[in-house]
Amino acid sequence: MIVKTDNHNMQENDLPIGLAKPALRALANSDLRTLEQISKLSESELMNLHGIGPNAVEQLRSALEMKGLKFSNQ
Repeated sequence: MIVKTDNHNMQENDLPIGLAKPALRALANSDLRTLEQISKLSESELMNLHGIGPNAVEQLRSALEMKGLKFSNQ
């Protein structure tokens, strides 16, 4: 999915399909649009975002692993 970030820049969104809307909003509100950006956070930092719960963390962990990435504390 491509997310328009402004009139000139486009950024690919590689977040997992099926991620709950509250989780997507939490990530967007924190300007986290890619798995690479999310991999710079620890699981506890991610869980501190309002709208991110255990299911979202598990979905993101699986998506990170498929790309050869992991949370920063692992």
